[in-house]
Amino acid sequence: MEQDVESPIIRKPKLPKQAREDLPKHLAEIDRVKKIQRYVQKDGKCNVHHGNVRETYRYLTDIFTTLVDLKWRFNLFIFVLVYTVTWLFFGFMWWLIAYLRGDLDHIADNQWTPCVNNLNGFVSAFLFSIETETTIGYGYRVITDKCPEGIVLLLVQSVLGSIVNAFMVGCMFVKISQPKKRAETLVFSTNAVISMRDGRLCLMFRVGDLRNSHIVEASIRAKLIKSKQTKEGEFIPLNQTDINVGYNTGDDRLFLVSPLIICHEINQNSPFWDISQAHLSKEELEIVVILEGMVEATGMTCQARSSYVSSEIKWGYRFTPVLTLEDGFYEVDYNSFHDIYETDTPTCSAKELADMTNRARLPLTWSLASKLSQQGLPESEQEGQETKTNLDEQGKSEKTERNGDIANLESESKV
Repeated sequence: MEQDVESPIIRKPKLPKQAREDLPKHLAEIDRVKKIQRYVQKDGKCNVHHGNVRETYRYLTDIFTTLVDLKWRFNLFIFVLVYTVTWLFFGFMWWLIAYLRGDLDHIADNQWTPCVNNLNGFVSAFLFSIETETTIGYGYRVITDKCPEGIVLLLVQSVLGSIVNAFMVGCMFVKISQPKKRAETLVFSTNAVISMRDGRLCLMFRVGDLRNSHIVEASIRAKLIKSKQTKEGEFIPLNQTDINVGYNTGDDRLFLVSPLIICHEINQNSPFWDISQAHLSKEELEIVVILEGMVEATGMTCQARSSYVSSEIKWGYRFTPVLTLEDGFYEVDYNSFHDIYETDTPTCSAKELADMTNRARLPLTWSLASKLSQQGLPESEQEGQETKTNLDEQGKSEKTERNGDIANLESESKV
């Protein structure tokens, strides 16, 4: 049993002056992070709404796709409505024929041959319309051969009924077999990470498939969503830039049997070439990742999407391994699928890291001239000294050869 308990008054501690000054900045930073608007949600839904669409007739030109894209409640409502309207329309037509021929005035006359036997009102005409279109045929209400207009209406209803059945049943079948739900079992890591791999700075994220039926011809793509301004002053909102995740090497083609870590090498062609750890926290960007493939069971194309904003890109982390070798098989631990751990990673950008690496390798390839220039000798003197050294070495070699020839001649004369 719950009871109301008076809570004691808790006084907030007085913050130091420095903390009070830094608090508004911290709150402003939190507000900035919260106000980041996603282009694609984490579950793959695009956060874009189309407004002021005046040419709405374009939706009716592709009515089949429009019905398939509707929500289930509207789809089922239209499904029931179409059949009900069709039955009511043809039921009215059967009643109208009976009314015009006078069948309703000769219901008890056994000598009268009606258009439809045992049709005595609109309700019976409606039931006959349902039996005709659904080909039930209970045998109580049947059309006679003395009614040519009824025979024509029977043919029209049979043809139109088949068309309505094909259209609506096909629409429901496509709606049910849509591969959107297959994407629910394709998972992406909560965070993307940046760390060193093979001596190079790389951006990485992880993908996995929870089902045993695999995705055929799976491929991965990634795009950077970031607004930019051109040199001419044109502002391009939400500009899309491709992120290379192995297109040149074929690494974007996945054999998605177990979770895979997708790697993007940050090189000169990467949009992250000039971005450091401090710069990344201030950037307003979003990485959209797209996984595509065919469902093995149905052969239909499936697409799963997710995104990472700047606050979800962790610098200096790696993914925890999830694959272990058991007795005769490999086991995937999806409890650790999103886990990351910290590792030693330079905080500078990939460009600065490449410059430092080149400067570290430069002394190993210095020439003699560069060494002399470090000692303060002019370039002309360096060239003169090099030439003099070469001439001295050539003179010494020639002198040695002449001394050797003289010695050989003396030895031959003595013999």
